[in-house]
Amino acid sequence: MTGLNKKSIEDIEVGGKRVLVRCDFNVPISGGVISDDKRIVESLPTIKYLLSKGAKVVLCSHLGRPKGEFNMKYSLAPVATRLSELLGIPVAMAKDVIGEDAQAKAAALKDGEVLLIENVRFHAEEEKNDKTFAKALASLAEIYVNDAFGTAHRAHASTAGVAEFLPAVCGYLIQKEISIMGGALENPKRPFTAILGGAKVSDKIGVIKSLLDKVDILVIGGGMAYTFVKALGGNVGDSICEHDKFDLAKELVYKAITKGVRIMLPIDTVVADQFAADAKASLTPTYSIPEGLQGMDIGPNTIEIFSNAIKSSATVIWNGPMGVFEFENFAKGTEAIAKAVAESGAVSIIGGGDSAAAVEKLGFADKMTHISTGGGASLEFLEGLELPGIACLQDK
Repeated sequence: MTGLNKKSIEDIEVGGKRVLVRCDFNVPISGGVISDDKRIVESLPTIKYLLSKGAKVVLCSHLGRPKGEFNMKYSLAPVATRLSELLGIPVAMAKDVIGEDAQAKAAALKDGEVLLIENVRFHAEEEKNDKTFAKALASLAEIYVNDAFGTAHRAHASTAGVAEFLPAVCGYLIQKEISIMGGALENPKRPFTAILGGAKVSDKIGVIKSLLDKVDILVIGGGMAYTFVKALGGNVGDSICEHDKFDLAKELVYKAITKGVRIMLPIDTVVADQFAADAKASLTPTYSIPEGLQGMDIGPNTIEIFSNAIKSSATVIWNGPMGVFEFENFAKGTEAIAKAVAESGAVSIIGGGDSAAAVEKLGFADKMTHISTGGGASLEFLEGLELPGIACLQDK
């Protein structure tokens, strides 16, 4: 289910209509100040298109985890202020979500005006996908637009429930996600390489199984590599390792071999005597890490082999760091892979989360074809799972 056939805002008439748009305004706010407005900026193309067509725009989003009650620490008011600045027009702010203030302000909207309602997670019914709450939310508008890919894998009232009551289409952000990621999965330029990292195999089982049917090369780094290495008879010392996943790791390697997929694991590893930023680092072959030491990053030979594979690729999908990249001493592997992907000339898709953070931090973001806006959502998408927030949208 890649959702390539879903209707977008351009496929329906929005002029003069009240349009409820689910955005992802889950931005970092401290003391009423937004420290990173990237997600707000990313929502602008959809909002501006609707305004240019004379729609009456009602925006909604969650912010943080207010646990189903009105907690003004999680108010979207600073977002309304920032949106006003970015759009150059006043953005009205409702005091509530489906209450009298939201209803009155939504009803009073004129063509080309914008209203932001309060944090949808101020109601416990949001995450329960409560039908009555979804219906009340839907009553604020005549059309529903989902543009929050980061929450599309959750069946909540504002991401899926409202689509039962309104014609539902996607905005530009979700359209971009499904066209680029869906296109890469359905008809990739080859060789097609997937790079998977992160701590645990268990987090990525479904993704690995799904990608083994599609890719030519599967590169495995990060903590999850040690489970594979140990399963294949290596010694990984005190490295992170899922002992209950050995049979699965062997099965995945066997599946790769039978499908003709080249599976690549680290051959040398940067190890340390403790999990700490200032831990003493040394280099060792990956298959013979001594007791008392733990793998923290891929080594220089691995970097070279992985980078060469990436540079020979026409499509690259990357999800998960190669080491403990939050510690500067152990970030070299992740940095080198980011650089290799940036310079590969391939269609490059970064699957949200830590990989996206690493690419942004290293300044390679503008060299990537696409950086997914959703961590969990992009993983489930790569796994081929149906995302409720996309499945509920109208087909073309």
